[in-house]
Amino acid sequence: MKKISAVIIVKDGQSLIEDCIKSINFCDEIIVVDSGSKDKTVSLSKELGVKVFEIKSDDFSYLRNYGLKMSSGDLVFYIDVDERVDEILKIAICELKNIDEVFSAFIVKRKNFYLGNNEWPYIEKMERIFVKNKLKGWEGKLHEHPVIEGKKKVLSGHLLHYTHRNISSMLSKTIEWSKTEALLRYNANHPKMTWWRFPRVMFTAFFNYYIKQGGYKIGAVGLIESIYQSFSMFITYARLWEMQVEIKNQKSKIKNST
Repeated sequence: MKKISAVIIVKDGQSLIEDCIKSINFCDEIIVVDSGSKDKTVSLSKELGVKVFEIKSDDFSYLRNYGLKMSSGDLVFYIDVDERVDEILKIAICELKNIDEVFSAFIVKRKNFYLGNNEWPYIEKMERIFVKNKLKGWEGKLHEHPVIEGKKKVLSGHLLHYTHRNISSMLSKTIEWSKTEALLRYNANHPKMTWWRFPRVMFTAFFNYYIKQGGYKIGAVGLIESIYQSFSMFITYARLWEMQVEIKNQKSKIKNST
């Protein structure tokens, strides 16, 4: 029978970590990779008897790869601190302990809940469970992705994602990660930001969430989330514009001083 290791990447998740760990108590091993929490996340995790590793990094691929390295199970299940496993998915995951290695990875369906228990109409599909010796690793600093070859299977049930729990946490998340997002775009040689790029990226984000994903179906919450996603894109690209201007001015000063 195969063993399952669960890996939780977390930072400042003291209000969520206990429920997350309890929702995956069916796993043979639970590993918490803490990336610099300033609250009680680490101490609470240790009290619950799971393995805890403290790694100060904002590189999600590095953190996920570290969790992979520390895991001892045949299967590795990645779950975020604001996610929970429903009963049907729990059964499907447990059944993997007896499955032949026909598949290299397993896809879970994720339901998102915004601003409380408001279920988002669009259901995501994400690779979250892997046969350990088939997973080569993760790539990408922020929007990381697994490097794997072989067949994949979609599991029954859902991963429940309680994200954007209030306006304050939404804004804090944007402020924290927009700079990293902007830097990634700058390092990828993003074209110069001009005025018309701002409405384009903002409209694209709003249209994706409100129309394509069906945000309009859930009233005010759908409108708030769609506008927030548009705002988040604005902040990211405003930071990118700021970086481009600052670096251009620095180069100009150096050139004029020589």
